[in-house]
Amino acid sequence: MIAVVGHTDLTGPTLELLEAELRTRLAAFTRAGRAGLVRVGQGLPLIAGRAARAAGLALETVLPSRQGLPDMLRTPDHKAAGELLMLSRTLRLFDFDPADRASCVRADESLLRACARVLAVWDGSAADGRDTTAHLVAFARARGIRVDVLWPDGARRAGA
Repeated sequence: MIAVVGHTDLTGPTLELLEAELRTRLAAFTRAGRAGLVRVGQGLPLIAGRAARAAGLALETVLPSRQGLPDMLRTPDHKAAGELLMLSRTLRLFDFDPADRASCVRADESLLRACARVLAVWDGSAADGRDTTAHLVAFARARGIRVDVLWPDGARRAGA
């Protein structure tokens, strides 16, 4: 399994740059018979899903659940969730609260444990109260999971 993680505040032009880059990277994994993994959401997860489909890579999308039943998504993620469901070969329900940062971190850590590789869209910044990309990169590396960091020339985060 190949997980795609990264900053949640990427600009529109950065997401466009990344879609082509991810498509190229994910195509190599298609030939190796791997599958991609994203946690449902707008921005990077949706771009990763589109890139996986274009590359021919099977995609697994993780949806939040409570007690084994699908849970409510944040309103901004509704449209992205619908498209990701259409792009995915497999859906996985996973108990976590998408509104709770600690719950999301625990879910991401659990999901990464099952991955052979992580593609991290990361500018090298430290983790803060909202963004956990640095933490997830360190977590994966500490467990011997190969991490490829992507930050294309011209990439920007909102407000940066």
